[in-house]
Amino acid sequence: MKEKERIESQIDKLKEKYKDSGQDISSYLDGLLYQRYLTYWDYIHLDTLLSLQVPRTYYPDEEIFIMYHQITELYFKLILHEQKQVVDDKSQNVGFIQEKVERINNYYKALISSFSIMVRGMEPEQFLKYRMALLPSSGFQSAQYRMIEIYATPLENLVDPQVRSDYSDHDTIETLYEQIYWKRGVLDKKTREKTLTLKQFEYRYTPRFIRIAKAIKGKTMFHKYEELVEQNKHTKALTDAFKTMDINANVNWPLVHLGSAYRYLDRGNDTIEATGGTNWKEYLPPSFQKIAFFPSLYTKQELNNWGKQWVDHIFNPKKSQVE
Repeated sequence: MKEKERIESQIDKLKEKYKDSGQDISSYLDGLLYQRYLTYWDYIHLDTLLSLQVPRTYYPDEEIFIMYHQITELYFKLILHEQKQVVDDKSQNVGFIQEKVERINNYYKALISSFSIMVRGMEPEQFLKYRMALLPSSGFQSAQYRMIEIYATPLENLVDPQVRSDYSDHDTIETLYEQIYWKRGVLDKKTREKTLTLKQFEYRYTPRFIRIAKAIKGKTMFHKYEELVEQNKHTKALTDAFKTMDINANVNWPLVHLGSAYRYLDRGNDTIEATGGTNWKEYLPPSFQKIAFFPSLYTKQELNNWGKQWVDHIFNPKKSQVE
């Protein structure tokens, strides 16, 4: 096709695209004519992005702390981006769903491997000082992380393991949400009352969490996998991808946080509390939370021992070496 014919063909396609807009194609061509050239820094809003780090103290390492958490939230957004596509999918195409789950695993892989920035990338002396200016905020208050859980699995799988057997999918979303496991991690150790960190978080995000849980009831990633099993469409590769996501989200990711907490907060009998008042030694170990997004993929014994070998490695390194 000659150049002139190609351009005429493209103009005809543009006319077709914009015919219902109420504007003549020439109006859009004028807009293209007057439009500025796009630059990299404008496209990704680079100046705005680099202005979002606003430390509350004069300690240099606080800026590392802020930037890493912002990077983490961007990865969470990528994970949610893939989860929403799985939840919204109507095709039941195994290849499509597997690709999305594998993307999620790549995001988790990057997150987990990068956590050394938090574990080894800051001076403990600085961290223990500037963290006092952050009270009562806490990484616990990551709403996106909670949304990832809600998109992954029904709320009954997120109920506090101490009372999980008392609840099922017959209970209302509101009832299940009140028993969700992460609330136990931000109760005052003495009074067992809700801390300010938890109160702030609930006030800000509870309506959104409830709305999402209701909107995807029966359509979470858990349900998508179960439907594929019922239709005998699942494959070993798909099952392995879902199990990898489970381990990444509910064992490896909490574990790297646990390692970081031990580096900065563990002082033997004088252990330092997290900024949100979380009892991190009870809250972070995956074997205490026992959260599995896709419990049907594991044996009862595997679920009972969920994350135990990783926690033993942290709490009892000598024992884990012997085993």
